[in-house]
Amino acid sequence: MSLFEQTLAAQQPDPRARRRRTGWVFLLVAMGLLLILAFAPSTYLVQQPGPVENTLGTTTIKDKEVPIIEINGEQTHKTTGNLDLLTVQLLGDRERPATWLSVIGSWFDRERTVVPIDEIYPAGVTTDQRNEQNQQLMVSSQQDAIAAALKHQGYAVPSHLRVTMIQGGAPADGKLRVGDEVISVNGTPVDDLEGVQKLVKENGTEKALTMEVTRDGAPLKIDMTPTLATASDGSKRAVIGVGTGEVFDFPFEVKINLADIGGPSAGMMFALGIIDKLSGDDLTGGAHVAGTGTIDAAGNVGPIGGIRQKLYGAKNAGATYFLAPASNCNEVVGHVPDGLRVFSTEKLTDSLKVLDTIKNKGDLDALPTCK
Repeated sequence: MSLFEQTLAAQQPDPRARRRRTGWVFLLVAMGLLLILAFAPSTYLVQQPGPVENTLGTTTIKDKEVPIIEINGEQTHKTTGNLDLLTVQLLGDRERPATWLSVIGSWFDRERTVVPIDEIYPAGVTTDQRNEQNQQLMVSSQQDAIAAALKHQGYAVPSHLRVTMIQGGAPADGKLRVGDEVISVNGTPVDDLEGVQKLVKENGTEKALTMEVTRDGAPLKIDMTPTLATASDGSKRAVIGVGTGEVFDFPFEVKINLADIGGPSAGMMFALGIIDKLSGDDLTGGAHVAGTGTIDAAGNVGPIGGIRQKLYGAKNAGATYFLAPASNCNEVVGHVPDGLRVFSTEKLTDSLKVLDTIKNKGDLDALPTCK
């Protein structure tokens, strides 16, 4: 090779060095993208299985171990097995959405679900407001669960309709107070919010209505004129701007000791736990049962959110049986983990029948399930 050719060859770039440089460039770009994905907020939240609590067990509050269901003033009985309530944990919130890395990873995880922020936090609702609403729903759910359980056990449970919320600037603002017991509207007795709404609608916005309440034990008649408001379906209706709730007079104290869990979806499991402790029937017979569902004072079981995560939460906690609201069955099908048997329920009595069949080794195939 001539001197000229040697010089020219020396000036040519080494293909291996070029490939190494290109590889480093791609690696640095990939690392940069990963860093962006790790910290860049998305427009989504991620739902995953949350804590599981056995309603028949204990919890720690202020460094003291206490029963989750505590009954005072009435005889209770020993229980066995588990009646687990289930929760859903959110990655992200309104102010701090999930990162894109979390979102992408969750698309490949059967235990997680990616949901738009507005599906969990409606427009204009902050994280603190949603947490407060969930706590209120939990308290209301617990009261309904206690009422349903005690009524099933044959106890008399009188109830009253009380004002729980007053909208600022509404006709009721400055006239009614939170805690007022509602007796009647225009002389017609009422015992639920639907009854109040019906009578307000019939009254209209052209004249004042008279609401009879009891405040601090004293009867009062309060006049106010309803105003028009736009409902979620776009229709107009007469309103006075109050929320009401059913308040019960229980024959003895039933406390539910559970912190940092909100929402109404544990209602059915609370009711089953209360019945188990009062009845002495040992409802589970030692079986590990989990479940979810709202409940009203009449014992009707209603739908909940995040049932896919709750199915996996139950399986991960060791449950072999699962009680699901019948109204959630369309979300259950195709998402049941191996080794978990699901039964659908519409009423508290349906759930009790499932437990009795499990305990007595009856025909499980004859029970309703999700199909």
